[in-house]
Amino acid sequence: MPSFSAPDGTRLSYRLVGDGDPLVCLPGGPMQDSAYLGDLGGLSRHRRLVVLDLRGTGRSAVPEDVSSYRCDRLVDDVEALREHLGLDRMDLLGHSAGTNLVTLYAARHPRRVGKLVLVTPSVFAIGIPITGETRRETARLRQDEPWFPAAYAALEAITDNRAGDADWEAIAPFRHGRWDAEARSRHAAEGALTNQEAAGIFAAEGAFSPERTRAALAEHGSPVLLLAGEFDVNSPPPSVRELAGLLPHASVAVQPGAGHFPWHDDADLFVKTVAAFLR
Repeated sequence: MPSFSAPDGTRLSYRLVGDGDPLVCLPGGPMQDSAYLGDLGGLSRHRRLVVLDLRGTGRSAVPEDVSSYRCDRLVDDVEALREHLGLDRMDLLGHSAGTNLVTLYAARHPRRVGKLVLVTPSVFAIGIPITGETRRETARLRQDEPWFPAAYAALEAITDNRAGDADWEAIAPFRHGRWDAEARSRHAAEGALTNQEAAGIFAAEGAFSPERTRAALAEHGSPVLLLAGEFDVNSPPPSVRELAGLLPHASVAVQPGAGHFPWHDDADLFVKTVAAFLR
């Protein structure tokens, strides 16, 4: 895999998939091996995906200073990748927690950003609260599923701040448009793909300044696509629409029947939507 040096000397790896104009892709997790993104359901047929392994994940090196796992400090790694690629401006795609990094990068380096794609975005960096009722309303769309009663009871425990470890595991079906064998296999692999120490530092105190980020993005001139999953309890469509309202040139697409990983639930529709926006 190709690699480059971060400003602090940490060696970072990335992979190239497909042909065409580059699209830099930042994974979620937070701090999960980017392998889970695959080729984003075939998006590599339309763009050359530059998929970064964040420091301490995948094939990227572990930094000497673990506080550099903080999201705001990862912005320097993304800028170093842009310089390494020789791009004056770059289109960026982020998934889930990785959209926090995309928004911080866009706020700090607005002239270096082309189009932005935020897939089932986290709204943490911009300070949008997601209420328990919003999550429960989204979850109730699945009430005909055989696993719903146990999963919904666990979700209620979580939103009422009385959850145990088993409850967090029990809500896993809500993250997927189909809770089939393939989804169960992907879910089982998540823990092994995540740097747990890094994940705990990603959103540490000082990582986010929502008011400052909102002010910067209010002046953001680039087009932004926010793609939500109809069934996604993690990033419910109402919260994604609220985020879009803070961006002057944003559009929202809600993918029917999708959860938190829409390229798995309907790859053709996901690729059609994103590719049309990037054109």
